[in-house]
Amino acid sequence: MQPQDNAGASDPGDPGLLLTDYAPPGTSEEPAAAEAAGAPVRSKCCRCCPSPGGSGAEPEAKKKAPCPGLGLFYTLLSAFLFSLSSLFVKKVQDVHAVEISAFRCVFQMLVIIPCLIYRKTGFIGPKDRRIFLVLRGVLGSTAMILIYYAFQTMSLADATVITFSSPVFTSIFAWIFLKEKCSPWDALFTVFSITGVILIVRPPFLFGSSSSGMEESYSVHLKGTFAALGHAILAGMTLVILRKMGKSVDYFLTVWYYVIFGLFETIIVLFILGEWSLPYCGLDRLYLILIGLFGLGAQVFLTKGLQIEKAGIVAITRTMDVVFAFIFQIIFFNDVPTWWTVGGAICLVASSTGAALRKWYQSSK
Repeated sequence: MQPQDNAGASDPGDPGLLLTDYAPPGTSEEPAAAEAAGAPVRSKCCRCCPSPGGSGAEPEAKKKAPCPGLGLFYTLLSAFLFSLSSLFVKKVQDVHAVEISAFRCVFQMLVIIPCLIYRKTGFIGPKDRRIFLVLRGVLGSTAMILIYYAFQTMSLADATVITFSSPVFTSIFAWIFLKEKCSPWDALFTVFSITGVILIVRPPFLFGSSSSGMEESYSVHLKGTFAALGHAILAGMTLVILRKMGKSVDYFLTVWYYVIFGLFETIIVLFILGEWSLPYCGLDRLYLILIGLFGLGAQVFLTKGLQIEKAGIVAITRTMDVVFAFIFQIIFFNDVPTWWTVGGAICLVASSTGAALRKWYQSSK
């Protein structure tokens, strides 16, 4: 699970979905209105009207539908790439999480700048949306730093699972700031998320001091837990801000603010901590490149999946992040998750899946 960014998703990607029905240009209701008013309607000449078998209707009629399951395949590939990116963050132990975030921002900046120039959207955005863009940039970049820190300080599966509490925080913040209704179902999903986090954290005052079964110290595990939970909270706030802006701002422009403020933030934090250093190992440098490459690829495939498949199905398929995280943790770190972690994963995935199904059901009415 990427920093919800994703990124996501993510740092999850934040694709703009076309939620309104599309009407082909040139269609109009004027003839029907004129007929209802009793006015004569001028009939079209038969020479001007294309015949049923004419070429004018063929492009629309013969437009190929997307391959069945292609959207789910893109989403599954996105989840796999997100998990690979998280794996490489875990593998890079000699580079601080903030520095990894800085490298990713630089990599994404090299990709976003040509896209903004090509789309002619500018680099500042609409005047009445700049405050939201700034908030999106600051909150999104902070969430990225927190999740990278969580990957480095706790198990890959635990950090990935906790990030799936983000939909619950999205519902809470949407209820507070966007005045969206909060139903008993949302309260139930919140309880599931809290239960899942408690099972993963396993606080000693509830489970006893000898029940953790962790290789690393509990204090480090607790710091990683707070970082992952902070990422989930900030990712939820970021999604609410993006929902507030809607389609008034180009998607690439929101990513641009995310990259710029992320780069400024990481440079300031690295200057304060004094942690800036180039990777000594050539393998670590390769990992940094792959983190940026796979993270960007995951966002692209997630966007393509959302353009083809319904958002609810995509959100459910994204839970495969947890499965990949468990597999990678066992294979590359020889760390078998405990039953507590499995139980927490079930609770959090059930909460995320339930929230997605509910939104899907409401949108299909």
